[in-house]
Amino acid sequence: MEHPTLGRMLVIVNPRAGHGTRDVLDRLVAALRARGIAPDVATTAGPGDATRIARDAVDAGRRLVVAVGGDGTVHEVVNGMVDAGSGLMRGQDPVLGVVPAGSGCDLVRTFGLDRPPEVLAQHLASADVTRIDVGRVALLDADGRPTVRTFANIAEVGFGGAVARAAMRLPRRLGERRYRMGIVAAWGGFRRVPMTVRHDGGVHEGELSNVVIANGQFFGGGMKVAPRSLPDDGRFDVQAWGGTVTDVLRAARQLRDGSHLARPDVRAWPSATVAVEGDGPLAIEADGELLGTTPATFDVLPRVLSLKV
Repeated sequence: MEHPTLGRMLVIVNPRAGHGTRDVLDRLVAALRARGIAPDVATTAGPGDATRIARDAVDAGRRLVVAVGGDGTVHEVVNGMVDAGSGLMRGQDPVLGVVPAGSGCDLVRTFGLDRPPEVLAQHLASADVTRIDVGRVALLDADGRPTVRTFANIAEVGFGGAVARAAMRLPRRLGERRYRMGIVAAWGGFRRVPMTVRHDGGVHEGELSNVVIANGQFFGGGMKVAPRSLPDDGRFDVQAWGGTVTDVLRAARQLRDGSHLARPDVRAWPSATVAVEGDGPLAIEADGELLGTTPATFDVLPRVLSLKV
């Protein structure tokens, strides 16, 4: 009972992604079995498990790996499938599948795949795939050591990183509320800071509250932060936010439809490479996960990953 073209499917599920993960998994497995596919299921027990499981699986020749959880689960799985140092896929050109669960998953909104597990089972059973870009960032880890990570959706430097840092101190069982509470916690202690943003078109310097490096279009539970971003064009959508943190929060309604790009305090450029630094270390998050601090250099790995659609 294998996938007709990709062999035995591995489903990696994060039971701490929020409420409803078990229900989504049960419905997904039942729908796959109805289509003649019996997947293997691996459950993560803590941070880093999904990366290890995915890496071991694709190194052993597994072709189809499905992440069930939120953007953080996808982030870990992608880091197991893509070798950040070389920028190449591990294994035999494996394919990533994504089924949103728990607190949701913004990456798949770009592809219209924020659907019930029964619908996604039909997509997973098909032969359809598309190749997408993956972002890569070289930065400093929590101990100040150079490290390299990949990301599938969106990275932020500044206030977004501070929000991720505050949210990670809160229980994961809070789901989407964890992110919202992180915003409140970070709001009072963050101010605009001098930053330098180097992109393919030049250099932007000024006091900024946030820098967005987008591969996908959505973040924060459906906010359309990067409506111009195409995850297969070899470029990021880069945004520098010059307003205060309060201005950023007041733009929440505009972020829902992408109209924030018309704001005078938002600058945007397409770019395949980005370098960001500040007067001191600034927190960096990607796919909702706190990665480390600046100085940081981002680049695109063009169409390196196959995504199940």
